[in-house]
Amino acid sequence: MMLTGPVLGTVLQLASASTQLFSPLIPQKVLATFNALPTPVKYPQYTDTTTGKWQYFTPWTWTSGFFPVTGYALNTRKSLCGGTLANGLGVADWLALGRSASTGLIGLDASHGIGHDVGFLSFPFVEELAVNPTNATAIAAINRFATALANRFNAKVGCTRSWDTVDPTDFPVIIDNMMNIEVLFHSAALTGNVTLKNIAISHADTTMLNHIRPDGSTWHVVEYNTTTGNVIKKRTQQGYSDTSTWARGQAWAIYGFANMYRFTGDGNYLATSRRLATYFLRNLPADGIVPWDFNAPLAPAPRPADSSAATVAATALLLLARSESTPAAAKPWSDAAIQILNNITALAWRPSWQSLLANGTVNMPANNSLTGIVYGTNSPFLRVTGRLDAYLGDYYYIKAGNDLISMSLARCT
Repeated sequence: MMLTGPVLGTVLQLASASTQLFSPLIPQKVLATFNALPTPVKYPQYTDTTTGKWQYFTPWTWTSGFFPVTGYALNTRKSLCGGTLANGLGVADWLALGRSASTGLIGLDASHGIGHDVGFLSFPFVEELAVNPTNATAIAAINRFATALANRFNAKVGCTRSWDTVDPTDFPVIIDNMMNIEVLFHSAALTGNVTLKNIAISHADTTMLNHIRPDGSTWHVVEYNTTTGNVIKKRTQQGYSDTSTWARGQAWAIYGFANMYRFTGDGNYLATSRRLATYFLRNLPADGIVPWDFNAPLAPAPRPADSSAATVAATALLLLARSESTPAAAKPWSDAAIQILNNITALAWRPSWQSLLANGTVNMPANNSLTGIVYGTNSPFLRVTGRLDAYLGDYYYIKAGNDLISMSLARCT
């Protein structure tokens, strides 16, 4: 069955969600990783390039919140699907595991150099409050992270600072920050501090003005002058070039603006998320595999895929679908999300690896990406496999499955 998307102006192939999204192998692998966490705690970020074994990093790494929040995601799935022998979800108390793993994040503050990424680190505590709204530890963590992010706000620029710089007048802002500002809304709801909400709105509005090109693509980095608030440079840090579109950054933006609509009801954010999503889908290659960068050349070396960009984008599209007011408007986004998930599953599902997926690109300019295993295919996307920006990709893979079940677009089995 084919569908012509009324928003996209393209033809999408409808498909049921891949069965791997709900495989009993998922809880088996996640439980094994919980049981293997080092003491003192470190967290998995990506695998090696050949055997799929996790590489572990200190709690003050930007991805450290993704593994603990995966425990909460599987707790949600167990609530949705039950814990049965068939689905494997009955093998653990996922809530207890998520709580235990989150303890390594509790004492983190600005002194640990985590900067703007406090928003990502807050994810497990946000999920904890959804389970237990009075949890004092989670409340304190969210408020501490929000305060740290608010302290990085510059009113002249209108944004929260991403990276610290030697030159104090240089103020870089990356598109990723559209994900981090969510913690400001949660803390504002807890404390009544409207300033936090206003900072998030200012950041989103300024990003909407300066980060998005006329065609709906995004720059990764925009640098401002702190004295004047003017834009002094637009560039990339992890994409192919300053004028290209880094796919994971585009996915962050789709999600971030749909999330802003969820928190504010401002239709400008919804319209922006639609524009960003339309660019993403219209620029997918013929085989539907999400590349590391939409504008990276296919030769002389294969352009690597990025499973993390794919799973973030799929989750973002499902959030966008839930933001639409009619089923007809939502359907193209959810159909596209399912197709992206199916495509990346067919490419990157790894039963023998400790991670769920391969084919992620951590940082291509830093040579932290895909390497040399050949798939039996002519597509340059499928001839490479390797390192995974991984619990990022794995977490959003599990979350997307949960969202599909909650939206009645998939069944637990």
